[in-house]
Amino acid sequence: MTAKMIINKLGTLILIAMVLGIVVGLVLGETAQIFAPIGDLFMQLIKMVVVPMVLFSLIGGAASLGNSSSAGKIGLLTFIYYTITTVIATAIGLVFSLIFKPGEGISLASLGVQASSEYADKGGIPGFWETLIGFVPANPFEALVSGNILQIIVFSLFIGFAIANLTGEKKEFLLKFFNYMTEVTVKIMTAIMCIAPLGVFGLMAGSIGKFGSEILVKLVYLVVLYIVVLAIVNYGIIGGSVAMFSKCTTFKQFFKSMYKVQLFAFTTASSMATLPLNMKTTIEELHVSRETTSFALPLGATINMNGNAAYYAMAAIFFAQMFGVELTFTQYIAIIFTSTVGAVGQAGVPGPTLLVVAVLMSANIPIEALPILFGVDRIFDMLRTAVNITGDAACATIVDRFRTKA
Repeated sequence: MTAKMIINKLGTLILIAMVLGIVVGLVLGETAQIFAPIGDLFMQLIKMVVVPMVLFSLIGGAASLGNSSSAGKIGLLTFIYYTITTVIATAIGLVFSLIFKPGEGISLASLGVQASSEYADKGGIPGFWETLIGFVPANPFEALVSGNILQIIVFSLFIGFAIANLTGEKKEFLLKFFNYMTEVTVKIMTAIMCIAPLGVFGLMAGSIGKFGSEILVKLVYLVVLYIVVLAIVNYGIIGGSVAMFSKCTTFKQFFKSMYKVQLFAFTTASSMATLPLNMKTTIEELHVSRETTSFALPLGATINMNGNAAYYAMAAIFFAQMFGVELTFTQYIAIIFTSTVGAVGQAGVPGPTLLVVAVLMSANIPIEALPILFGVDRIFDMLRTAVNITGDAACATIVDRFRTKA
């Protein structure tokens, strides 16, 4: 089987690997630990590429986003809407995880991991001003070497927006350079994902062999809790904003028209693949101008990932609870900030679950158990994509109202 065939069937292969890992873990018990090194190697490869991937993708994304300032009022309102709804979605996911505790029940000791992870002191600096100061790297190269994700994100945004303000050939050259480097890291990550089924098998077999069926119950609980969070975001936050601010459609008509688009997004798990149908529906059935639709929806398909951001936050709390890590207020802020910015910067990256690595690192949470989510990532991906594209259309209906006033 070629690499392209593996990537095209990655979801199915990972699901099969997960099932096989579960069966082997249940049958062999502790003996299944012999497969764990395969998963450990897979995780080490992911760690290798996550820092350069975040750096290059955010610089390129920020530089490209800077171009949207020429769109004036529409651009500003669109960006504000996407940012606010993403932050709210992240906060809801975090709060629900803290209340319902999906990761509790598996102790740090039973996992055999020490409390001081290899990412110690990279995410949390106590105090408000200390936190703000801690976001800014005194030495960007030191931040890159040490893997301080928060400082890398801030540095990347500064570089990206500075590039956006250049003119002529300088700007074009740097845009191409960072976009090409992003493509390089994506190629590396794609190659790594070719062995994802083996990695998932090794870590699932080892995990199930170690803690039995208990971890499966936790995964089901997390999926159910995520569905509840997305329902609140979809109908409460996104739908509520349409009801309050949109003039071209109503709450009922909005979701009636969006049903087929949501279903398409759910089955394809791709915002970009859904974009043509979403634009057609937004213009013809939601009565949004073609000008606004042509700007808000393509931008939203790239940066509006509120479903992803909520997932990142919930996964971070899930693992913090699983490992018995007590999080500080600063670390909660780090999770919200990194989840929001990471969701914006995730476009084009295969396997969105991999970006949970950056969120976990920012809050000093061990990442060793992350692959247990890979097997069910397709479920999470379908759910969050349906919500993401709904937010895109909702933004267009709201922004178009203000455009017509201008």
